[in-house]
Amino acid sequence: MMDKYQINPMPQAADPALLKRAANVETATIGHIRQLGFADPSIAPMMPARTVIGTAVTLALPGQDSTLLHHVAGMLRKGDILVIDRLGDHKHACLGGGVACAIKASGCSAVIIDGPATDRQEILHFDLPVWSRGLSPVTTRLYDIGGALNVPVCCGGAAVLPGWIVVADDSGVLFMPPDEAPEYIDWALGKQKQEPESHRKIIEDGAKLGDLTGASEKVIAGI
Repeated sequence: MMDKYQINPMPQAADPALLKRAANVETATIGHIRQLGFADPSIAPMMPARTVIGTAVTLALPGQDSTLLHHVAGMLRKGDILVIDRLGDHKHACLGGGVACAIKASGCSAVIIDGPATDRQEILHFDLPVWSRGLSPVTTRLYDIGGALNVPVCCGGAAVLPGWIVVADDSGVLFMPPDEAPEYIDWALGKQKQEPESHRKIIEDGAKLGDLTGASEKVIAGI
């Protein structure tokens, strides 16, 4: 008989130096040069968003059942980001006030849900950053159906493996393999440092955006 629950080891935590360096990186800046790993925009922050970056702990959680989530809440570590694949269910909220309280107490940095949550005010009260597909008053129960921890999952159309780097902010959610993340993060941080000067040139010097970006040159060449 196959096991009802699949519990794999917790992934290796992300490099603390990378997380510190990337504290202010923006998903939208990385989106200038990377296409893979972005969750569907319908997975949005429930709170005034701030940048959160950490290690993906993945959970495949079926439909109406949140039994495994209750168990996993006691396993999470500081710096983890729990990524929940709801296996196609967009009706039942697996995360509410009580679960948010337990996850916050674990030190977990955030939760990304490919489905709805509930109890927005309680989640805000516990200051747990949550990205979800909105809210639902229909909640899960402890039906003991099953589920899997730290397996490859899909969240908002993006593949996610345990141990991947998660970056989430007001613009959305990005998942990257740990060996690819540093290059994109460092490029984005460099670009973000340059942006204030280009903004100043437009506002104070009257520079034209198309001239700064090279877009006008392309248009003129194409006429």
